[in-house]
Amino acid sequence: MRLVFVTAATGVVMVVVIFELLRRRQLREKYGALWLVVALAVLPLAFFPTLLDGFTSVLGIASGLSLFLFLSVVFLLLVSVHLSWESSRLEEETRCLSEEIALLRAEVAEFKESRERVNAP
Repeated sequence: MRLVFVTAATGVVMVVVIFELLRRRQLREKYGALWLVVALAVLPLAFFPTLLDGFTSVLGIASGLSLFLFLSVVFLLLVSVHLSWESSRLEEETRCLSEEIALLRAEVAEFKESRERVNAP
Protein backbone atom coordinates (compact mmCIF):
# COMPACT_ATOMS: atom_id res chain seq x y z
CA MET A 1 0.00 0.00 0.00
CA ARG A 2 2.93 2.35 0.63
CA LEU A 3 4.07 1.91 -2.98
CA VAL A 4 0.67 3.18 -4.19
CA PHE A 5 1.01 6.35 -2.11
CA VAL A 6 4.65 6.92 -3.10
CA THR A 7 3.85 6.41 -6.80
CA ALA A 8 0.81 8.69 -6.62
CA ALA A 9 2.77 11.36 -4.76
CA THR A 10 5.58 11.13 -7.32
CA GLY A 11 3.13 11.59 -10.18
CA VAL A 12 1.45 14.58 -8.53
CA VAL A 13 4.79 16.22 -7.65
CA MET A 14 5.98 15.69 -11.24
CA VAL A 15 2.87 17.38 -12.63
CA VAL A 16 3.21 20.34 -10.24
CA VAL A 17 6.94 20.78 -10.93
CA ILE A 18 6.45 20.58 -14.71
CA PHE A 19 3.63 23.14 -14.64
CA GLU A 20 5.79 25.44 -12.52
CA LEU A 21 8.75 25.11 -14.92
CA LEU A 22 6.44 25.83 -17.85
CA ARG A 23 4.93 28.81 -16.04
CA ARG A 24 8.38 30.28 -15.38
CA ARG A 25 9.39 29.55 -18.99
CA GLN A 26 12.32 27.42 -17.85
CA LEU A 27 11.06 24.43 -19.83
CA ARG A 28 9.96 24.55 -23.45
CA GLU A 29 6.43 23.46 -24.25
CA LYS A 30 7.45 20.50 -26.39
CA TYR A 31 9.44 19.00 -23.50
CA GLY A 32 6.81 20.00 -20.97
CA ALA A 33 4.14 18.14 -22.91
CA LEU A 34 6.34 15.06 -23.05
CA TRP A 35 7.00 15.07 -19.31
CA LEU A 36 3.35 15.80 -18.51
CA VAL A 37 2.37 12.68 -20.47
CA VAL A 38 4.92 10.69 -18.46
CA ALA A 39 3.68 12.11 -15.17
CA LEU A 40 0.06 11.46 -16.08
CA ALA A 41 0.93 7.89 -17.12
CA VAL A 42 2.35 7.25 -13.66
CA LEU A 43 -0.89 8.21 -11.88
CA PRO A 44 -3.12 5.37 -13.18
CA LEU A 45 -0.38 2.88 -12.34
CA ALA A 46 -0.36 4.23 -8.79
CA PHE A 47 -4.04 3.60 -8.25
CA PHE A 48 -4.28 0.42 -10.34
CA PRO A 49 -0.95 -1.39 -9.88
CA THR A 50 -2.25 -4.51 -11.66
CA LEU A 51 -3.23 -2.50 -14.74
CA LEU A 52 -0.35 -3.91 -16.80
CA ASP A 53 -0.65 -7.51 -15.55
CA GLY A 54 -3.07 -8.59 -18.29
CA PHE A 55 -0.83 -7.15 -20.97
CA THR A 56 2.29 -8.70 -19.44
CA SER A 57 0.78 -12.17 -19.40
CA VAL A 58 0.16 -11.92 -23.15
CA LEU A 59 3.80 -10.87 -23.68
CA GLY A 60 5.10 -13.53 -21.30
CA ILE A 61 6.66 -11.04 -18.88
CA ALA A 62 6.77 -11.84 -15.17
CA SER A 63 5.00 -8.73 -13.85
CA GLY A 64 3.63 -5.35 -14.79
CA LEU A 65 6.37 -3.69 -12.79
CA SER A 66 9.04 -5.40 -14.90
CA LEU A 67 7.38 -4.16 -18.07
CA PHE A 68 7.03 -0.66 -16.66
CA LEU A 69 10.69 -0.53 -15.65
CA PHE A 70 11.81 -1.83 -19.05
CA LEU A 71 9.65 0.71 -20.90
CA SER A 72 10.97 3.45 -18.60
CA VAL A 73 14.57 2.59 -19.46
CA VAL A 74 13.75 2.51 -23.19
CA PHE A 75 11.96 5.86 -22.88
CA LEU A 76 14.91 7.44 -21.08
CA LEU A 77 17.30 6.11 -23.72
CA LEU A 78 15.16 7.65 -26.46
CA VAL A 79 15.04 10.97 -24.60
CA SER A 80 18.82 10.83 -24.19
CA VAL A 81 19.35 10.21 -27.91
CA HIS A 82 16.94 13.02 -28.80
CA LEU A 83 18.70 15.48 -26.48
CA SER A 84 22.08 14.46 -27.89
CA TRP A 85 20.76 15.12 -31.39
CA GLU A 86 19.40 18.53 -30.31
CA SER A 87 22.72 19.38 -28.64
CA SER A 88 24.69 18.44 -31.76
CA ARG A 89 22.40 20.49 -33.97
CA LEU A 90 22.66 23.52 -31.69
CA GLU A 91 26.44 23.14 -31.47
CA GLU A 92 26.68 23.23 -35.27
CA GLU A 93 24.36 26.23 -35.44
CA THR A 94 26.44 28.04 -32.80
CA ARG A 95 29.62 27.35 -34.76
CA CYS A 96 28.10 28.74 -37.96
CA LEU A 97 26.84 31.85 -36.16
CA SER A 98 30.28 32.40 -34.59
CA GLU A 99 31.89 32.22 -38.02
CA GLU A 100 29.37 34.68 -39.44
CA ILE A 101 30.01 37.11 -36.58
CA ALA A 102 33.77 36.85 -37.12
CA LEU A 103 33.32 37.63 -40.83
CA LEU A 104 31.04 40.58 -40.07
CA ARG A 105 33.49 41.96 -37.52
CA ALA A 106 36.29 41.68 -40.08
CA GLU A 107 34.16 43.52 -42.65
CA VAL A 108 33.31 46.27 -40.14
CA ALA A 109 36.97 46.66 -39.19
CA GLU A 110 37.94 46.83 -42.88
CA PHE A 111 35.19 49.39 -43.54
CA LYS A 112 36.33 51.55 -40.62
CA GLU A 113 39.92 51.33 -41.81
CA SER A 114 39.03 52.36 -45.38
CA ARG A 115 36.86 55.20 -44.07
CA GLU A 116 39.70 56.50 -41.92
CA ARG A 117 42.01 56.43 -44.93
CA VAL A 118 39.53 58.46 -46.98
CA ASN A 119 38.99 61.00 -44.19
CA ALA A 120 42.71 61.33 -43.45
CA PRO A 121 44.37 64.59 -44.73
